[in-house]
Amino acid sequence: MTGSIQNCGHAESGTIVHSRGKSLVVDIHCHFAVGTAEARVREAVSDMPLSMPYTSAASQQVNIAQFAAIGSRLNGVQERLEDMDRLGIDVQAISPSPGQYFYFTEPELGRELSHMVNDGIAEAVASHPDRLVGLGNVPLQNTEMAVAELRRCIKELGFRGVEINTNVNGRELADPAFRPFFAAAQELGALIFVHPLGFTHGERLTEHYLNNIIGNPLESTLALSHLIFGGVLDALPGLKLCVAHGGGYLPSYWGRMDHAWRVRPECRVTCAHQPSHYLRQIWVDTLVFDREQLNALVRTHGADRLCLGTDYPFDMSEPDPVGFHDDLDGPTRAKILGLNAAALLGLAD
Repeated sequence: MTGSIQNCGHAESGTIVHSRGKSLVVDIHCHFAVGTAEARVREAVSDMPLSMPYTSAASQQVNIAQFAAIGSRLNGVQERLEDMDRLGIDVQAISPSPGQYFYFTEPELGRELSHMVNDGIAEAVASHPDRLVGLGNVPLQNTEMAVAELRRCIKELGFRGVEINTNVNGRELADPAFRPFFAAAQELGALIFVHPLGFTHGERLTEHYLNNIIGNPLESTLALSHLIFGGVLDALPGLKLCVAHGGGYLPSYWGRMDHAWRVRPECRVTCAHQPSHYLRQIWVDTLVFDREQLNALVRTHGADRLCLGTDYPFDMSEPDPVGFHDDLDGPTRAKILGLNAAALLGLAD
């Protein structure tokens, strides 16, 4: 796709985004942190929990240095735009830094913090609406508040969806308490971008940064499995879900789930179809770092449900996101680089 496309979704209708190369390139997985929200939570909570438990002291030191190095990019726009130009990214769908979920706070404070994060993202988007679109934050520790903030994100701020964790204080996303939130997202046509923050039971993953390397995709695998077997995707077939890090391990190992569904009656109680049926309903990003694994995703998941993602600006990001897709044929490459995400985010008419 060349030239420009009309942005026809929600409150940002009328914004035009441009492709600067042969194809439009949209990054569906990149983060933005809001400093005022971080200051507010540290003021209000005296005993802050670790954002990612089961992290060794050595990894914590690396993380401290990383945040110091990327702070101006994570919290700002100007260097971000320069990096986007260097990397060949036309549009970023910026979502909260996962450390700013704030589910651990009391609901009223959580709502205040979500407001602050979303207002900060909205300000960034407004500064360059041709380059940035927003995915917001919701206080999922209170479903009613989460639904209200989701509606504000879509109806008032013009966001395309929200980012959520793979669990809420240890509760599975398939918990019936969260069903009204997912139902509201389907009603609004809002994208739910599912992004983990380490594995909840990572006692064996402390060393070597394994709670991120293995823990993040494992956490997504578990969350998505609960959504499938728990009947959420049966009840809400129009729900737009995109799962980070290649969807975890399910896209490469769904056969075992299908077999269990066929032979184990308890696996079919609230799951009407084979699990692989539901995997075809979701989108995943292509942040898998290996071209053979990317090719496998194209074969097993299908080119229509894959979106480029970078994890900008963290060290676990893809260093050459456009070049990583160079081995794909032209139409497949164009879809994954940006056309799929543009349709999913409501950027194309």
